[in-house]
Amino acid sequence: MEQLGGIGAVLIDIDGVLAVSWEPLPGAVAAMERLRAAGLPLALVTNTTSRTRASVCARLVEAGFPVTVDDILTAPAVTAAHLREHHPGARCLLLNAGDIRDDLAGVALVDEYAGADAEVDVVVVGGAGDEFGYAALNRVFHHLQRGARLVAMHRSLYWRTADGLDLDTGAFLLGLERAARVEATITGKPSEAFFTAALAHLGAEPSTTLMIGDDIESDVLAAQRSGVTGVLVKTGKYLPETHRSATGTPDHVLDSFAALPHLLERLASGPQ
Repeated sequence: MEQLGGIGAVLIDIDGVLAVSWEPLPGAVAAMERLRAAGLPLALVTNTTSRTRASVCARLVEAGFPVTVDDILTAPAVTAAHLREHHPGARCLLLNAGDIRDDLAGVALVDEYAGADAEVDVVVVGGAGDEFGYAALNRVFHHLQRGARLVAMHRSLYWRTADGLDLDTGAFLLGLERAARVEATITGKPSEAFFTAALAHLGAEPSTTLMIGDDIESDVLAAQRSGVTGVLVKTGKYLPETHRSATGTPDHVLDSFAALPHLLERLASGPQ
């Protein structure tokens, strides 16, 4: 991959692309090593909300991926930047599975066990899990009725685990929005702001950047709307029916991330 066909940077989803339940997918580590050997700038862009950037990096390194914390951009980190800019000093109630407080520096978090009468300016919804029980969701609903803003790190309906597809935030978020008659501000994928932040992180131009993901809408088509070339992989949450019914067409479709080096070589060789 001495020439990369005008590709200057690569954005890579983690879950379902590099690994499932933190187990590397076949050929993924070797493909990442080839990208590193080629010196291609890359960022791992993920809506993972159960772990901090440091924790994500540690798991990937343990699995054999040649990555550092600086390579990783998470929805919580982008959300923290959004809250600091658009809601400075706001009292934020976080509903999330996992401890991500280290990535929410500068955000004033209300105690998660605060009662329904606690003063909350912004409800921040992360990844779904056991924390999304009736009491917690009803408490959020009450805050929204009293005027709290709603910020969500993503609206994915499901994600791939070692046991199959599990429900995710979007399944609950739709109900909260409809019941409270509000619309959430989305800070992670598929928001344009997330891709803008990722490109800025690398100092890359959209026209020379690839985005590789397993979610055709949130990863691939969203990236394409931001001017980034979209690459769909048939691993993770990929389903043929969602591919067929999608709102657009990916620029490229690969069986897996392991095929990315070959795609880059093909792009470098020019039109076939």
